[in-house]
Amino acid sequence: MQAPSVGGVMLPRGNGEAIRLSRGASLTDFAEKINANPASLVAVMMNLGEMVTATQSVSDETLELLGSEMNYTVQIVSPEEEDRELLESFDIEFGEDEGGEEALASRPPVVTVMGHVDHGKTRLLDAIRKTNVIAGEAGGITQHIGAYQVTTEVNEEDRKITFIDTPGHEAFTAMRARGAKSTDIAILVVAANDGVMPQTIEALNHAKAAEVPIVVAVNKIDVEGADPTKVRGQLTEYGLVAEEYGGDTMFVDISAKQGLNIDSLLEAVVLTADASLDLRANPVQDAQGIAIESHLDRGRGAVATVLVQRGTLRVGDTMVVGDAYGRVRAMLDDKGNNVEEAGPSTPVLVLGLTNVPGAGDNFLVVDEDRTARQIAEKRAARERNANFAKRTRRVSLEDLDKVLKAGQIQELNLIIKGDASGSVEALESSLLQLDVGEEVDIRVLHRGVGAVTESDIDLAMGSDAIVIGFNVRAAGRAAQMAEREGVDVRYYSVIYQAIEEIEAALKGMLKPEYEEVELGTAEIREVFRSSKLGNIAGVLIRSGEVRRNTKARLIRDGKVVAENLTIEGLRRFKDDVTEIREGFEGGINLGNFNDIKVDDVIATYEMREKPRG
Repeated sequence: MQAPSVGGVMLPRGNGEAIRLSRGASLTDFAEKINANPASLVAVMMNLGEMVTATQSVSDETLELLGSEMNYTVQIVSPEEEDRELLESFDIEFGEDEGGEEALASRPPVVTVMGHVDHGKTRLLDAIRKTNVIAGEAGGITQHIGAYQVTTEVNEEDRKITFIDTPGHEAFTAMRARGAKSTDIAILVVAANDGVMPQTIEALNHAKAAEVPIVVAVNKIDVEGADPTKVRGQLTEYGLVAEEYGGDTMFVDISAKQGLNIDSLLEAVVLTADASLDLRANPVQDAQGIAIESHLDRGRGAVATVLVQRGTLRVGDTMVVGDAYGRVRAMLDDKGNNVEEAGPSTPVLVLGLTNVPGAGDNFLVVDEDRTARQIAEKRAARERNANFAKRTRRVSLEDLDKVLKAGQIQELNLIIKGDASGSVEALESSLLQLDVGEEVDIRVLHRGVGAVTESDIDLAMGSDAIVIGFNVRAAGRAAQMAEREGVDVRYYSVIYQAIEEIEAALKGMLKPEYEEVELGTAEIREVFRSSKLGNIAGVLIRSGEVRRNTKARLIRDGKVVAENLTIEGLRRFKDDVTEIREGFEGGINLGNFNDIKVDDVIATYEMREKPRG
């Protein structure tokens, strides 16, 4: 087969061999891999109907399309693989305990509480921690991810358990899945009065996907209509068989509100961990783990809650968390006390990072500040390229003209600012999943942690964007600037309110849909001829009402013989009227249309805007 030729230049053609490219790669990156001129690949893309520059980050689909045209198999490197390769270039192994078996020591289990909304997840954590989180939560829904460690006595021995407190509603699916990945055991909370609900199944699927053992907490046993046996029966259908039925899942009947059987639940967690998991880690190597949550604190700068998974994190260590890095200035435990070090399965709040990392980003301790900075910068550049590629709307040359015509495709541009990265990410993913049809699209131009700033307003002005502040306000002169420039800044403290309002705005951007509504029918009894007005129909209104200036069609022998007519004149005896009701007689003039006969039917209608569901 001939190699493709562009402008007389022969391009190297592959034999189906694989080319590995990172997310957001450009045509220049592709050209380097196959030893070709980037300009010639730009020409190939034009032939394929896509306008792409040589250095522009392009989507995975575009790279694969180009690969198939050139007879190469394009493999997009996953973010995890990219990160592993990046760390390997610095001789760092992430995710491995150093040393042999003798270097490992037992660690507490890490637990995530999952379940349907309103089944009592936050109240259960309250009961476990003996503190009140709900009081500080808008709408009684957990808005942030936190992590807490508790101690329980099992077989006369004090055992620690670490809880990851993830927000609990379907909007937080992404974070909950992420939480499960850093989790050893999942507690599935099911209300005894409600039984298994859609989000119970969704949470169960997350836990199964993460391959973690499940302990079921049957909550609200003190409520009227509670039936713990029914819950056991329902969950059997999903592969969770209670121990008393011969299975291997521990079910504990509790009341989070009354504080009943909480100790039994904690004991069940420890026993499940001992029976099915080998929870050990090396406590003496450089610390590694995961960021559970992060936010911008006015007094302390960027702070992140991290869960140490192996090694020991100490004050003074240089760490890199996602695309943030810094030296640990101070560490606080979940009670707000300063600590000097944190071992495996210990959650701590870390101060001293350059910026706010994302929830779910991994962290590691490195020897030098310079290494940390290089890793963070490379991660940031990689993420930037991937985001640029995601933002690019693919438009082929054939439909470019259509798209540019006003109203063909509309975009709602958004800038999202929040108080914590987990919430911002959850809000963004929920908004991007909104689907109200193909005509309207959502585009998140920027998301970040912290107050709404003047640069956010600048960006919004240049792109007609709406700014969403989630638990944050506009800082300094940003509020006056937004008001002066007419930038729409909306503030929310509950995530679902934001989703509902944006969905309503999207529906408002859709072109209105109209439906035809029949108003009335008139049967022609006589035809009068007028030298001034043409033919006038003497009619009897058979149904509804006939109004002046409405649309009409003429029906003869059951068939439509004329469409798109207008009731131009309407008379009752000698008076001009605006409408004639059913059962009354009158005269109708259809303007220039004169082909009317006795027994014809004039059907009138109007087009009404259809409300969108």
